[in-house]
Amino acid sequence: MKKVLIHLTVFIVTIQIVYSQAVSPKFSNEFLSIGVGARGLGMSGTQVANVKDVTSGYWNPAGLSGIESKYEFALMHAEYFAGIAKYDYAAFATAIDTSSHLAISVIRFAVDDIPDTRFLYNANGAIDYNNIRFFSSADYAFIFSYAREMGFLPGLNMGANFKVVHRNAGDFANAWGFGLDVGAQLERNGWQFGVMLRDITGTFNAWSHNSELVFDIFTQTGNEIPENSIEITLPKAILGVSRYFQIKEKFGLLASTDLVFSFDGRRNVILKSDFASMDLNIGMELNYREIVYFRLGVGNIQEVKDFDESTYTSFQPNSGLGVKINNVMIDYALTDIGDQSESLYSHVFSLKVGLN
Repeated sequence: MKKVLIHLTVFIVTIQIVYSQAVSPKFSNEFLSIGVGARGLGMSGTQVANVKDVTSGYWNPAGLSGIESKYEFALMHAEYFAGIAKYDYAAFATAIDTSSHLAISVIRFAVDDIPDTRFLYNANGAIDYNNIRFFSSADYAFIFSYAREMGFLPGLNMGANFKVVHRNAGDFANAWGFGLDVGAQLERNGWQFGVMLRDITGTFNAWSHNSELVFDIFTQTGNEIPENSIEITLPKAILGVSRYFQIKEKFGLLASTDLVFSFDGRRNVILKSDFASMDLNIGMELNYREIVYFRLGVGNIQEVKDFDESTYTSFQPNSGLGVKINNVMIDYALTDIGDQSESLYSHVFSLKVGLN
């Protein structure tokens, strides 16, 4: 019963969210902000400066230039909210010449089997559970990436993404969107710097609503009938810096931090204003002989108001482990998607394989 109630709540919230899209809503296409790969999630997403594998297609396309294998694959699966929401990711990258790489990444974030209770009552006015139908609310992203080493400045790599976004809420509404990302990485004196500009032109989602399916119900309940609209995802800039420290002979430590700047209004982050807001993520990765990895990260730092009007600081801790066997990397992350005092932990597993 509890799970049914949760699904019903998700159904109501989903429909309301989809049908209330503004021109530039806050947190648009937010499923693309979750992250990919257990390594990155275990380090709270601090990947912009140091990522150098197939997951660069998501974190920073410039990092594709650091791939050493001819072909590289990645898979990831995660579940959120007690398994109700599922997040799947797959990616492939390959070198096209000595200085250029291509990659394609696919992301799906969905809530499946949501009850459609529009026909719960039969013609006699009695409840008939056999009339309940089910649908999915799913978000898809297809990311095509290109990276190149810039010969005019040693240590500088640049890359770009072309994104195709498809979102749907069953037969009620769907949207198609397109956007561009640009990224760069620079290595200097042991330091790694990175910049990622997401949705630099704005990502435009064109929503198409099948209003006929809900016209009668929305009219009876006094809700606004949805209309086709354009939703714009505003740009976001991420600046990253990291450094690797060799600890004796068998241990190494990678320390990294990202500054995330958003421009869609005031957010509840460390620094905020009407023009821009800045969030801070910190991560580290300790390795033993580059075979076993232990990761920690902290992010999503917010000031939360309690019921008694007092405030306290909330943050999102993450951790993870990784094992590398030849060209196979198996990673695990334990992520906290809520306040640490009432945590909802999610287990994330990912696999990365390099082939020559």
